[in-house]
Amino acid sequence: MSISPTTRPVVEESRARPTMEGAGVFLHRAFGFDSPEKMDPFLLFDDFRNENPADFLRGFPWHPHRGIETITYVLAGTVDHGDSLGNRGTLGAGDVQWMTAGSGILHQEMPKGNAKGQMHGFQLWANLPGHLKMTAPRYQDVKSADIPEIIDDDGTVLRVIVGNYWGKTGPVDGIAADPLYLDISVPPGKRKSFKIDTYRRAFAYVFAGAGNFRDASRPEGVLLEKEVMGEEVNIRDLSGNRTLIRFGTGDDVTVQAGPEGVRFLLISGAPIEEPIAWHGPIVMNTRDELMQAMAELRNGTFIKPAH
Repeated sequence: MSISPTTRPVVEESRARPTMEGAGVFLHRAFGFDSPEKMDPFLLFDDFRNENPADFLRGFPWHPHRGIETITYVLAGTVDHGDSLGNRGTLGAGDVQWMTAGSGILHQEMPKGNAKGQMHGFQLWANLPGHLKMTAPRYQDVKSADIPEIIDDDGTVLRVIVGNYWGKTGPVDGIAADPLYLDISVPPGKRKSFKIDTYRRAFAYVFAGAGNFRDASRPEGVLLEKEVMGEEVNIRDLSGNRTLIRFGTGDDVTVQAGPEGVRFLLISGAPIEEPIAWHGPIVMNTRDELMQAMAELRNGTFIKPAH
């Protein structure tokens, strides 16, 4: 007997909040530093989008990380990277950077605007399980051309940044949380479902257009008076720009695109379910491990020699 798939319910919606980081970079934080167990295995998600170079050019000068991995995805402008491993590089539009801080790394990230002065990108922090907290640091840049892009028959466009989806495998691998990280654009008025492993936590982040994620397989509420692309569109409870949607359990995520379509990131990962001791850019399991890391920063032994 087959079991019908279930659509994941929305358990929480929230707007990303403006904040300042680095040497004075204005950005919006969707989550971070608060109730990390809700988003496990993810710790923090930032949307750094700005059209005023004075609000981001000071960037993120040299700073440490330990116990985490970061995935940076750039949509507009560039980000210059340098780290204590000797890596140097520049991320451009559509490029991705994956960094495993592991036992400790120092790095800097300096954003620059495009020809119009615009900068836009995302950074996601993924936790490392205890047995990998002190693993050797690693770093990888992935160019936009190497990221698989799929165009479905209904016009949906999907970029596979991490994980395997619709028969395509993203080029970023080796992340301990083994996440699925998709950039999805659904055309106006279209209803679309995306299968997600039932045992993984999942969230969506809307950054263009709007859509209804509230059990959109059976939409209710106000309908547009006119049809869009041949389908009626539910306009009640549309999730729009800079909205984080956290899902409950189920087999798939369903979205009903609004009249302008919707573009969002869909991210999932298996929870680690370990204690977290967290201070700024350092995330360990215990307070003693955290205090040791801070002491090593002070006495100059934070960066471990390569094995």
